[in-house]
Amino acid sequence: MKENSLFSKDVKNENRTQLKSIILGFDALKGGVGKRNIIKIIDFNGSNINIKAFKIPNVINQLVYSFFRKSKAQRSFEYANRLTKMGVGTPKPLAYFEFKSGLLFKRSFYVSEQLDCDLTYRELTKDFDIPNYDAILREFTRFTFSLHEKGIHFLDHSPGNTLIKRNGKDFNFYLVDLNRMKFGNLDFETRIKNFSRLTIHKSMVEVMSDEYANCSGEDYNKIFSLMWSETERFQEKFYRKKRLKKKFKFWKSV
Repeated sequence: MKENSLFSKDVKNENRTQLKSIILGFDALKGGVGKRNIIKIIDFNGSNINIKAFKIPNVINQLVYSFFRKSKAQRSFEYANRLTKMGVGTPKPLAYFEFKSGLLFKRSFYVSEQLDCDLTYRELTKDFDIPNYDAILREFTRFTFSLHEKGIHFLDHSPGNTLIKRNGKDFNFYLVDLNRMKFGNLDFETRIKNFSRLTIHKSMVEVMSDEYANCSGEDYNKIFSLMWSETERFQEKFYRKKRLKKKFKFWKSV
């Protein structure tokens, strides 16, 4: 098995050797969450680190990742470094590892510092009694606007991928699950569509539309109309896909 890895500059050589040993023994480590991709949080020299093991891709993608496309682990590492340089919050990147067998790409791992948060955006979709709820939602919207202004299109802008930490009366936001991002100027439609995966609640869309209008100077009604229609479209597509999967599993079991 051929290994390829890259570490952040501030990871010392002795720690690199130790970290590689941990990755090689990843499957034996206790705990872990996730179905497709497995995340394990471990103590590393007195600090917690987050190791994300990506699912082994199908045979076609094993060839694609070997020759034509960067792995999810490499992209996560590179995007985290890029976001950090741009002043956008994300857990500190430490390293990534890739393993190949012959010509085929097999496993990859992304390692970062563990960042403990007070909540994620997902909690906002479930508990409307969170203290300072409206302020958090509006500050999140301003955070998203700042991403767009910096030319960052976070393709997985979904409920579990923004960590939120209280900072006095303010809130800090940190992006995770970084392997799908684009960089460049975002037009109006792309910006507003970027909110479509976040919530099913119309009241939240109204607040985010209002705050985005305050930030951008665009008309509230124009923003809300597009944001809500794209939210409904995403939900319809999401549940249609779930129904098709359910039918497929049924016929497969017959």
